[in-house]
Amino acid sequence: MAHKLALFLSYTFQPLLIPTLIFVFLLFGIPEVSASQYYNEWFILMMVFVTTFVIPVLSLLTMKLTGNIGSIHLENRDERVFPFSTVSLFYGISTYLFYLKFEIEPVFILALASITICVILLTSVTFFWKISAHMTGIAGFLAIIIVIALKNPAFNLVNFLLAGIILSGSVASSRLYLNAHTPIEIFGGFLLGFSVCFGTFYSYL
Repeated sequence: MAHKLALFLSYTFQPLLIPTLIFVFLLFGIPEVSASQYYNEWFILMMVFVTTFVIPVLSLLTMKLTGNIGSIHLENRDERVFPFSTVSLFYGISTYLFYLKFEIEPVFILALASITICVILLTSVTFFWKISAHMTGIAGFLAIIIVIALKNPAFNLVNFLLAGIILSGSVASSRLYLNAHTPIEIFGGFLLGFSVCFGTFYSYL
C-alpha cells in the first residue's frame, strides 16, 4: 500500500505537471491577484499545459523510442542531461512567446520565468550532481504560495500554505521511500526550487 501511494504521489506531482498546478493556483486560487483582462482562464491554463507538459512529454517519449534515453523515469544522472536541456529549451521558448505574443498579467510571466530559471539551473547542476527534480518543482510551488501570502496579508491562504507544506513533505517521503534519491539530493532539489522562486517572486511581485 505504501509503495502504491509513493508511486501515486511521484506520478501525480511529477515535475512537468508543476507549472500547470501553479497556474491552477494563480488563476483559481487567487483571482484577485492574477485575473486576466485579456484571455479566458481556461485558455491560459490549456496553453501552459500544452507547452510545459504535453510537448516535453512527447519529446521524452520520442527520445525513449529512438534509444536516446533508457527510461522516461531518468533514473541515472548521465541520461538526464539531454532531456533536461531539451525541457529547458522548451520552457525558455514558452516563456518568451507568452511574454511576446500574449497580453497577460505580469504574475503569469513571472511564474513562467521562475520555473524556467529553475529548470535551467537544475540542468546545469545535473552535469555533476543528481538532485530531485520533483522537489525543485514542489518547493518552487510552495515558495510562490508563501510570497503571495506575505505580499497580500488580506488574503486567507492558510489552507494553501498547509497543503503546500504537507505536499512537499509527502513527495519528499515518496521519493525517499522509492529510493529515487538520497536525503541530500532531496534537500538540494528543495533548496534550488525554493530559493529561485522565492527570490524572483519576492523581488518582482
